[in-house]
Amino acid sequence: MPKSSLSRVSLCAAAIGALAVAAFAVAPSLAAEDAVIIPPPAASAPETGIKTAVLAGGCFWGVQGVFQHTAGIVSAVSGYSGGSKANADYEKVSTGTTGHAESVEIKYDPQKISYGKILQIFFSVVHDPTQLNRQGPDSGTQYRSAIFTTSDEQKKVADAYIAQLNAAKVYNKPIVTKVGALEAFYPAEGYHQDYLTLHPNQPYIAYNDIPKVENLKKIFVENYIEKPTLVSSSKVTN
Repeated sequence: MPKSSLSRVSLCAAAIGALAVAAFAVAPSLAAEDAVIIPPPAASAPETGIKTAVLAGGCFWGVQGVFQHTAGIVSAVSGYSGGSKANADYEKVSTGTTGHAESVEIKYDPQKISYGKILQIFFSVVHDPTQLNRQGPDSGTQYRSAIFTTSDEQKKVADAYIAQLNAAKVYNKPIVTKVGALEAFYPAEGYHQDYLTLHPNQPYIAYNDIPKVENLKKIFVENYIEKPTLVSSSKVTN
């Protein structure tokens, strides 16, 4: 797999894998980016019907995994946004030269979860929005923090929330998350879908991503569901 030799590939080595699993068992808080307790968005917009949010926050395995354990999510699909269809494949995106970001397309029921709550989870437990073009062990523009909005209302909510969090200084550094209109989303290859659920003991997942799901369970108790909503079993109707 053409990921950074210091990230997913190296963590798959047996020796490092044993170390990663052991470290997670002893101290989960040291495994992934620390979760940050943040206030909910002050601004919101009414929504009806199944809606779409597209978010990029580092490796899509963990982003998808968190939202698959979130109530009100109809589906969460790993894929690519920000580049052209011609280059929307894992080998090319992993070079960091295509303009894509590893992202997740989230279909959600606004009667059960708001767009604002999705953003709160995104900024709190999914990733560190102050890291520029990287998350954890992964670096490159394909791992950038980005919100691809599907409506003017989503952009207003996202922009206002970032300003709110920066003003509240809930992070030690300014948020670098880019907000822009979604042009297209391209689903990733099948072997990337449901990856966290299918490979919970894979060293990269155990060290970087399982702690994010555990943080969701602890911090967003009312939004957490034990059984994930998998791509292989989800049915989305618009």
